[in-house]
Amino acid sequence: MKLSFTQSALAEAKSDAYVIFVPGDDKHFKEAQKRIIADFPEAKPLLESGDFKAKRDSVATVYLSGKAKASRLLLVGIGEAEKVTLESMRRAAAAAAKAATGKKLKSLAIAVPSGLSLDAEGFGEAATEGFCLAAYKLTRYFSDKERTGNTLESLTFCSENKKSLADVKKGAEYAETVSQGTLLARTLANTPDNDMYPEKLAEAAQKAGKDAGFKVTVLDKKKIESLKMHGLLAVNQGSKRPPVFIVMEYEGGGKNDKPIVLVGKGVTFDTGGISIKPSAGMAEMKMDMHGAATVISTIATIARLGLKVNVIALVPATENMPSGSAVVPGDVIVYTNGVSVEVDNTDAEGRLILADALIYAQKYKPQACIDLATLTGACVVALGTVTTGMMGTDAPLKSRLKLAGDYTHEYVCELPIYEEYEELIKGDITDVKNAGGRYAGAITAALFLKRFVGDMPWVHLDIAGTAMLSSDAPYTPKGASGVGVRLLTDMLRKWKS
Repeated sequence: MKLSFTQSALAEAKSDAYVIFVPGDDKHFKEAQKRIIADFPEAKPLLESGDFKAKRDSVATVYLSGKAKASRLLLVGIGEAEKVTLESMRRAAAAAAKAATGKKLKSLAIAVPSGLSLDAEGFGEAATEGFCLAAYKLTRYFSDKERTGNTLESLTFCSENKKSLADVKKGAEYAETVSQGTLLARTLANTPDNDMYPEKLAEAAQKAGKDAGFKVTVLDKKKIESLKMHGLLAVNQGSKRPPVFIVMEYEGGGKNDKPIVLVGKGVTFDTGGISIKPSAGMAEMKMDMHGAATVISTIATIARLGLKVNVIALVPATENMPSGSAVVPGDVIVYTNGVSVEVDNTDAEGRLILADALIYAQKYKPQACIDLATLTGACVVALGTVTTGMMGTDAPLKSRLKLAGDYTHEYVCELPIYEEYEELIKGDITDVKNAGGRYAGAITAALFLKRFVGDMPWVHLDIAGTAMLSSDAPYTPKGASGVGVRLLTDMLRKWKS
């Protein structure tokens, strides 16, 4: 999205439409009503009729005369002025974006509001996120030109207050970069397996590295075999396409600063393997690599922002297919850390490949390690599509993520990983099984991963519910949500070792 900032009245800007955010409480609504009518007399009938009450996320369109520099005025309700939050402003901007794209508008000029509980920088950040994220649509496969365009291309913020405009710019430019990272994650995860299999995912990571400025190394099957990544190789057995292991490195911190390691599950399509899934809804399993999409997009985002941290991102990538060569229930895997695993269910494959990545992560001696994975249906049952499940060994790291989740509205909720739950995955002929039955499935999956983290400060984020949406959310369309990019970027921009 192209951003511009002009120190002028809204009516002086040239665009397809003007946007004014209108508070709905009596005092502020009446004040706004007078100003709007003074600048745009065409709005008088609507405002005086009482049809528009500025309720949260409501949008009314006023058609302007030929003398105006825009053809329309969008009035967007934000509710009580003193109760406006980052999230309510994101949603209000998203409502405006949907109205604009519905009318195929390309440019919007936005009045910077005053008198809100949200400061100018927060307004710039939240409004830009709402506009950018709500306007997204994967269009590459449409032949119908009417369906191919994300029409909204530019935003112009207008204020006669120089200081306010500078603060808006700071927030908006940060948000635009983070939003583009989120949209990259959505696109990677929404792209079907025939265009986003492991080697293609590696190419996407390499392109992101070239564009944003971070190092990318792709380990092929031969190298994976030499490293004895037995979990990744086992899951890949049933596929004709080889696995890859993607290593991404960003050095923005001090030379001696220990890195933060991000690990993303990269199962580009999950049939369930021999423990095959039901056919209904299986197409969604193209998004089973959303953890990988998130960490690729996050490291690209922080590189573009130039954050003062060192970050390593790791992606084990494979398909999980059924075939005559596929891993079968009862097979045993022995990892390089000595832990033996009985494959009880081949559809619990994500943890098998993450284990290799977590072992590999230890060589960096990181100050923190976070893995993200669409790991368990149990987490969706527990928390739905609103909140990501969080489990881990490091309380300060969990606190950082909780604060970032509250700020970005990408909530995380801690689930317990008490040792009593380990009995559920105790192996009969091995140290551990890869599945523990129907009870506490998200927790036992995390406890499985815990066997492979060594002494790293570690947190596991189960994004199975928050990554793959079956219906539209306020600024997230059906499909891949891009969850985690805004969360992790906010945490990392505030990181202090």
